[in-house]
Amino acid sequence: MFFLSLFLSFSYAKEASLFTSSVTYCEPPESLLIEQFEIAYFAKNESVSFNISAASVQANVNVTANLLLNVYGIHAVNVTLDLCDIFNGALCPLPMYNFTGSDSISLPKSLAVQEKIPNIAFTIPDLEGVAQLVLTEVGTGKVKACVQATLSNGWSAHQTSVEWVTGSIAFATLLVSIWQSLSLEAILPFRFIDLLFLYQTIASTSLLSLNYPSVYRAFTLNFAWAVGLFSTPPTSSFQPSIDRMRHLTGGNLANATSASAVGLVNRKLSPYNLIISATQVSSHSSRRTADFSATWAKFMLSDFPTSFRSTLASATQGTDVQTVTTSSSNVLQAGIPIYVNTLHIATANAFMTVFLCSLIFLACALVVFILGLVVILVLGRVECKTKFERVYLLFAQAWGIRLALILFLPVTVFSFYQWTLKDSWLSTLLSVLAFMALLITVIYVTFVVLRSARRRGADALFADKEQLGSKGPLYSQYRIPRFHFFMLLLIATFLKAVFIAFVKVSGEAQIILMIILEGFTLMSYLIFRPCGSRSGDVFSTFLTIARLVSNGLMIAFVERLNVAPIPRTVIGLVLVVIFSLTILITYVNLVINSGIDQLWKRRHSSASQSSADLFIIEKDVPDKSDNTLSHASSSEHIMRPANPTPDGSDYIVPHLHPSPVSPTETEMITSAYTSNRTSGTMTVGSLLSRRWSFSPLHSPTGSFQVHESSSVTLRNDMSR
Repeated sequence: MFFLSLFLSFSYAKEASLFTSSVTYCEPPESLLIEQFEIAYFAKNESVSFNISAASVQANVNVTANLLLNVYGIHAVNVTLDLCDIFNGALCPLPMYNFTGSDSISLPKSLAVQEKIPNIAFTIPDLEGVAQLVLTEVGTGKVKACVQATLSNGWSAHQTSVEWVTGSIAFATLLVSIWQSLSLEAILPFRFIDLLFLYQTIASTSLLSLNYPSVYRAFTLNFAWAVGLFSTPPTSSFQPSIDRMRHLTGGNLANATSASAVGLVNRKLSPYNLIISATQVSSHSSRRTADFSATWAKFMLSDFPTSFRSTLASATQGTDVQTVTTSSSNVLQAGIPIYVNTLHIATANAFMTVFLCSLIFLACALVVFILGLVVILVLGRVECKTKFERVYLLFAQAWGIRLALILFLPVTVFSFYQWTLKDSWLSTLLSVLAFMALLITVIYVTFVVLRSARRRGADALFADKEQLGSKGPLYSQYRIPRFHFFMLLLIATFLKAVFIAFVKVSGEAQIILMIILEGFTLMSYLIFRPCGSRSGDVFSTFLTIARLVSNGLMIAFVERLNVAPIPRTVIGLVLVVIFSLTILITYVNLVINSGIDQLWKRRHSSASQSSADLFIIEKDVPDKSDNTLSHASSSEHIMRPANPTPDGSDYIVPHLHPSPVSPTETEMITSAYTSNRTSGTMTVGSLLSRRWSFSPLHSPTGSFQVHESSSVTLRNDMSR
């Protein structure tokens, strides 16, 4: 489902076509003003549809027109025409009139347009194509008009369906994780955090100052919601409210544009790819020029209704077409500006968007917590309310820590970035408060864990069920000797935010630092193997390798290397495949840790369980309701059963006899743990002499046993 929705498109997807997606001036307009410029080419019948509203406002101007088509840095079309030589001189000088019209015409076969456009141009997602029209005055060489239009084929890696699928899976995982977190050894809550970290990693890779191919940037937009960036419809008042707040508190940076932000992208970056602005004359056959002239004359002079040709009116005011030059202040640079403006979020609004979305997230979590507490107080039995409240508070603290971990990267990144903008003082103040609140929370919890480990030892972190229940999200997935490994990941996340926000002047430095950081993280996983299980180490190492490889491939996006657009696009598609496979593998891991595999195991163990029950009956096992069984024995019944142990072999229990004993003579041992055979409390084995006892086994290490006993105790407390 993920791959099916990835490249699904809802516009022009059923028919091969190319159309304009944005229009801007590449020079300040003098002779030609444009209000609307929409052109679409359909390959099936080689026709062109247009919807244009423009005005020529200068008299006695003789110009030449240069039409340049740049596709992935290749000048597929470069035609220069002297307008005095076509249309029998009707456009010399350029007439003064307003032109507003729409129509569809068929292009002559002699132009061979279809042969010049490869079929892949109609199917590749996020096409990098730009058409440029330059009008140059004859004699002076002065540019009178320059218009650039980006082209699209309707296919894109950014799809709303992908956002809904990934978000729905994350939400479903959250619900199951909340239920499973009642068990302290549950793995799914940690995998839920890993899933969101993966989403955030994909989104954050597009925040560096690199020349990303359009297809990869579009793919990462599917996960913008994971970092708190939600795109709003044009009718929403969310972003305008932030704009008003900024301007009332000293903000002077530009608002987001209602049109496509791709028109404001730096011309050195995709999809423009260093498009040239100077007119280059190319020679073409007279037949093609004649056909071109006849075709344009057809819809310019004869086929249009008279309403399309009106007298000169005043210059268009309030046009949405903006002027974008190398010296313009509205140019979007690589990194966060391009990423957030593509979502129609102004650069200066990025932090406030993340901040407000985080507040909404926190408010929802608080409401759920209060509702749960009310249910316990209202429906819980009087004698159990105190225990329920205590366990529920531990549960809430644990999820509060998980929530802080989820918000740590986006809040830190955009808080730091807000400090570099020097815009609204209120936005800056809120960014400081948000960052400090989150940092104090993480530091305090870390301090409590380290202080407890220093005073009582690392074992106490796993033995104390209250400590494990409330602070466990930080360390309980790791082995006891490696409980502090979570600090390395927190530091790595903090450094990522520093690299993204404060090293934005150099994309080359950013990617090098990212590679070093991920390489160090990978070495740490390989050397320390911190997780409590081998599968946990393998999965965490796999995620780190995926991040490291992706960062390594993104070296090709460094501007200074000048990698050609087509190889960059291929590398971008490779990154899309890598992250897509990583997401799918993570989904499989979520399913495995959700407990579904236990249903399969139970189904296959039903027959063996029935025979085991029969064997126990034949051995005359006492009833489970026998009051002679202690609470500890009931807990052990839930745990994994041990092998049958002969009576009197108490030396097989290592914690009772830490030092091995080698008896020299046969003697019978009377122990408090030796069962009376006539009591009916022992079902297997027989009394052995002391010399037949086994040497003590080494006690198992790790946190699993502690987790399991603590989990049982927590469940028992909640059931009381």
